[in-house]
Amino acid sequence: MEGLNTTRPQLAGKIARLVEERGWNQEDFARIANLNRHTVREIVKNGGGRRLRNATVSQCAAALGLHVNELRDLPLERLLPRMHGQSSPIADAGGLKRLTEQASTPELRGWVELNSERAAQLTPEEADELLLLQNGTGTLNRAQIDSRVELIERKRRLLLRVEAISASEYVDLLEQFVGVLFEKVQPRR
Repeated sequence: MEGLNTTRPQLAGKIARLVEERGWNQEDFARIANLNRHTVREIVKNGGGRRLRNATVSQCAAALGLHVNELRDLPLERLLPRMHGQSSPIADAGGLKRLTEQASTPELRGWVELNSERAAQLTPEEADELLLLQNGTGTLNRAQIDSRVELIERKRRLLLRVEAISASEYVDLLEQFVGVLFEKVQPRR
């Protein structure tokens, strides 16, 4: 399994561009990502021609401040603003906009105002989960909102991890584990 290469060759080119955007030289990146200098040289010099091991991709993503699936799946134009400390305009347009426009309770409007950065990370579907709270019980408090947002963020982190595992050599193990858990949560027929 040591030599298993499962990533697309274009990924190396994307990493090379992001390293360049950070302003790092090869030695900086090798140190920050805890990678061998030869590996970094191959990524940076050969760009799109090199296929990378999953462990290498994981180390590169961590060094760049990204999740593995973001590095693999998001286009470069969505990642480049993050290299300069800016959020993606696509992310800002989703959940924050929906919450700003549709929050009707003072508690939810206040939470959005105080937590605009967290709200900007929400997808429109995640924002809908919060909006349902204001219509459900009638009484909405800050603890309920915080609790629901924490749950949404936990689910998002979990899905990112599952996506990373599903792109690795451990996909068979993941499938078995999910199958066992799925059987536990399904109602008996």
